[in-house]
Amino acid sequence: MYSKDDVELAMDGYKCYLSPVVDCFDGMPAAWSLSLHPDSALCSSYLRSCLDSLSSGSAPTAHTDGGGPHRSAGWKELCSERGVTRSMSRPGRSGDNAPAEGLFGTFRTEFLDPLDRAGVGLEELREAIDGYMEWYGDGRLKRFEEPGGGRRYETISGRRRRLGVPL
Repeated sequence: MYSKDDVELAMDGYKCYLSPVVDCFDGMPAAWSLSLHPDSALCSSYLRSCLDSLSSGSAPTAHTDGGGPHRSAGWKELCSERGVTRSMSRPGRSGDNAPAEGLFGTFRTEFLDPLDRAGVGLEELREAIDGYMEWYGDGRLKRFEEPGGGRRYETISGRRRRLGVPL
């Protein structure tokens, strides 16, 4: 299962839109796209990227809010072609989007708020976001609740390796 949402980023002289897909198993950013437009092309690009990383025959569920791009004919067709079950609620009301919302909160605090946006172009921003998302999965410690009540701090990638879950 994957959770997905969009965020508008106000940069120096322009706005852009970040659209990440988050694995509901552990919060790993599975794919993300950045665009100047919050349209179905943005949504389709991250979905294709995510689906291309899955093993053949996978049938994921994508949790989204009911925003326009997720109701478009292109989005529906891509989901149908690739065996994706769509799970939607009203815009801004999906509890299943909690993993994506959690990533956004952390992203804002750790990356966006301290970012000096002066003169940062779209490609430079894209490279910085790519680096952050990779670090989020491979370098950032996260607290996981263990069966039986214990807590363990480890990276998402490290936990997946320990559990034998594909990266």
